[in-house]
Amino acid sequence: MKYYEVRFNISPMNSDACDLLAAIAGEAGFETFEETETGLTGYIQQTLYDKQALNDCLQDFPFDGITISYETSEAEDRDWNEQWELQGFEPIIVSGKWKEESGRWKEESGKRNVQTLVIHDGRHLPTDTSLTSPLSPLPSIEIEIDAKMAFGTGTHETTRMICSTLLDLNLQGKRVLDCGTGTGILSICALKLGAREAVGYDIDEWSADNARHNAVINQVDCRFTSLLGDASILNKVEGVFDLVMANINRNILLTDLPAFRRKLAPGGYIILSGFYTDDIPCLKKKGEALGLTLVAQKESGSWAALLLH
Repeated sequence: MKYYEVRFNISPMNSDACDLLAAIAGEAGFETFEETETGLTGYIQQTLYDKQALNDCLQDFPFDGITISYETSEAEDRDWNEQWELQGFEPIIVSGKWKEESGRWKEESGKRNVQTLVIHDGRHLPTDTSLTSPLSPLPSIEIEIDAKMAFGTGTHETTRMICSTLLDLNLQGKRVLDCGTGTGILSICALKLGAREAVGYDIDEWSADNARHNAVINQVDCRFTSLLGDASILNKVEGVFDLVMANINRNILLTDLPAFRRKLAPGGYIILSGFYTDDIPCLKKKGEALGLTLVAQKESGSWAALLLH
């Protein structure tokens, strides 16, 4: 399989801009990235490379004062994701110790029993202490993710915020939609928290396959459906959902939110992340135009998540 190597230069260099660039380029088909002193180097299959689509994404880059340029060349033949697969990631603990207060999520400082998640890659296993929480007698829920080239291991703030939000919702018997499923981590989390069924979709074939693979590892595959496509595939999905989740960049969220709304059951919730705190007003406005109310928001660094109802 032939790849292009695209060297992105970010001026001035900014780590948050690097994160957002990776998310945006990932939506344009890039499979993996390597950090450089001046930005990122991304790798994409030659058959998937659309220079105009990439330019359109970069033109709407939501960082004032940041310029991004890039150079493209043919990549030498090797496994671009091999280093990531070998390194993996250390176990990640996610807690649901939050409550709604004045439209924002605040930590409860251990005032009630909460469930915790321990996310690991199967090679870096959790310790006995990480499987228990001082806030609850309940054992932690383990999620194993074989990430390969798909986004969503729990290492990123946006994934952790959505997982934390899921811990605060009653998912028993609910039907869940996972838009841009990546590794399938959000669907797997919801299913392990009691959801009846989860349907995920992704534009990347490898991600759709990887999500299905991770569902098998976590023994929830009988309740999980992974589809290949963008939001238009929802026209072929029957029924509505009690919960819709989307961890995608701002522009795609603004475009696809009407489709999410049409698939939302009466009284259901939508969780959005993948964008920055500066993007909250425009997403809130879009939601209000569709009859959705902002219930709560979370922030981690410059990243944000919204819960709409």
